[in-house]
Amino acid sequence: MFSAGIDMGSKTVKVVILRDGKMIGKAMALAGFESREAAEKAFDEAIKQAGIAKDDVQHIVATGAGRKNAPQTKRDITEVGGDAKGAISLYPKARTVIDVGAEEGRAIRCNEEGKVLDFALNEKCAAGAGAFTEAMGRALEVDVAELGRMSLKSKNAIPMNAQCAVFAESEVVSLIHSGVTKPDISKAVHDAIADRITSMVRKVGFESDVVLIGGVSKNPAFVVTIKRNLQTDVVVLPDPEFVGALGAAIVAAENEGVK
Repeated sequence: MFSAGIDMGSKTVKVVILRDGKMIGKAMALAGFESREAAEKAFDEAIKQAGIAKDDVQHIVATGAGRKNAPQTKRDITEVGGDAKGAISLYPKARTVIDVGAEEGRAIRCNEEGKVLDFALNEKCAAGAGAFTEAMGRALEVDVAELGRMSLKSKNAIPMNAQCAVFAESEVVSLIHSGVTKPDISKAVHDAIADRITSMVRKVGFESDVVLIGGVSKNPAFVVTIKRNLQTDVVVLPDPEFVGALGAAIVAAENEGVK
């Protein structure tokens, strides 16, 4: 049986195709202003990669912020539900899932079946998501990858007081004018976002094992800071951006369609 999950994220759309529970195709496209068209494009690419036809997919479930606008779907699950289900399938020992994407961060506590026990969201401010590092990178005139590399070179802890991405960008400019080095500013940026995420994780009462998913998990500086803050090991799952879509595809295969 073939099933599919479509994760309608705020920045990107991810699609996963499963055959009898095994991933055989995946694709990603920028959401842009026409997220539905982006989803169609990603779906076609994933189908092509899987080597099957659209009609071969019996069940499709959507997740993500724009899940109600997903094409070809009649069922959807929340981002939290998709994350937990996908994470448990990849790492059965996971009990705490941290998902940090472009516009939102989530901390989820779940059981061995992927059932959500508690969760916390950071959806009101970019300071707890990938958009924060992008904005700070612009202020330092470097890309996100370089921002992460510079952070790992820092030997000083510089506090960043602003809790808003807009004000933090002004604070970065002030730090530059004060002679603070770019590596130290970069570390302050990663400390700020990790502190916000850590507070959410502690709010849900995190349990081991802890796994990290979402695009920001590919930033090694963020991973290092999260590990230090939580004082525990953190496992970065493979294809971290696709875990939510994988969870939706698993629910589709199980024909649950739980909202």
